[in-house]
Amino acid sequence: MASAGGAQDTSSTTLITNAQIFDGTSPDLSGPMSVLIEGNTISSIAAEITAPDGATVIDAGGDTLMPGLTDCHWHTMQSNTTNALFLTQDLDYIALEAAIGAEKALMRGFTTLRDMGGPVFGLKKLIDEGTYVGPRIYPSGSYISQTSGHADFRSMLEVPRDYARDLSAQEQRGMLIIADGKAQVMQRARENLMKGAVQLKAMAGGGVASPADPLDVAQFTQEELHAIVEVAENWNTYVSVHAYSAKAMQHALRAGVLSIEHGLMMDEETAQMVKEADAWICMQPILDDEDSIPFPDGSFEQQKFFQLVSGVPTAYELAKQYELNVGFGTDTQNWPELQDRQGAQLAKLARWFEPWEVLRMATSRNYELFKKVGPRDPYPGKNGVIEEGALADILLVDGNPLEDINLIADPETNFVVIMKDGIIYKNTLEN
Repeated sequence: MASAGGAQDTSSTTLITNAQIFDGTSPDLSGPMSVLIEGNTISSIAAEITAPDGATVIDAGGDTLMPGLTDCHWHTMQSNTTNALFLTQDLDYIALEAAIGAEKALMRGFTTLRDMGGPVFGLKKLIDEGTYVGPRIYPSGSYISQTSGHADFRSMLEVPRDYARDLSAQEQRGMLIIADGKAQVMQRARENLMKGAVQLKAMAGGGVASPADPLDVAQFTQEELHAIVEVAENWNTYVSVHAYSAKAMQHALRAGVLSIEHGLMMDEETAQMVKEADAWICMQPILDDEDSIPFPDGSFEQQKFFQLVSGVPTAYELAKQYELNVGFGTDTQNWPELQDRQGAQLAKLARWFEPWEVLRMATSRNYELFKKVGPRDPYPGKNGVIEEGALADILLVDGNPLEDINLIADPETNFVVIMKDGIIYKNTLEN
């Protein structure tokens, strides 16, 4: 079994026997099957497989074998800390907190994260090299925001600024970047790609936690957004944007954006536009419940939060009605305790979807979106499914999550085996 602090042997062979398989796409489990993993790849699936010499053999005992979970909207550098610390502490502090959080995410069964903003490149490299334990990461680099946009956290005393202004501390550390005008947004987009971003993230609408922007606004001009899209397309990848409101979503879709992050105030006209564009929406079950981040009573942020959550049920209903391309993400940040609820957030989707659809969304469907990066893919190969030839990101669940989706809300108890890239990180079935 792997542990933090060193590269792991990827040449091992593992045979899992007597497992019922959720393959990431089908509504039903298979009968008892065996799965052979050689190196980092699923090499064989059959009713019976003879264990090769030296193989680790795991008797699943009828438990459910499924692909590793994925999160299409994660913030590696923010999930294990507060926004106040993220914006004010030294980068080494933030990075070490993020490394702890990344290992926790993997041990919750999330084997891949699409990172939607932050200086995660160094940690990703260390995880990929095996120095630290964590999920696969598809990085976006710095948030790209207009002045007064969703990633502009400057105080009112810091504006106006000279056109030849110095970069803020947050910009210097790669957390965010503020750009206005076609030339600036193109430069900043290209800088993110130069650093290793595999898709780009821009702020196209108002946000809850940001201090200056109302929720209903659209951000960037059409020319600015299209310029970012053009940069990404020239790099053979795509742009995702933060957008809650119908206005912001439509604004982004007209500019050629592929992925809408959130979309939780969508109306029917906008749902039709998403469908016609064959675009994606990475949605989160943000509700006024036990997982809501508290804001000061009566604050601008709290008012925006209540405005947002009022639209969430309708957005999911429209996504279901129009059969939109929907990904699952959590957008966990600013409240470290909330990251432990990552699986519980996924289970909430059973309010709108069947359990197998919920799991499909967080496995094969998310991976359809991840693979839109094309040749920029840092992890070539099929994933998000249990198929011969797929990468071996695998969970073994004690019980049947297609019957009881809430099993995924308690990964410590119910995930008895966690494997990423053919490496076992957890195995409670060991003798």
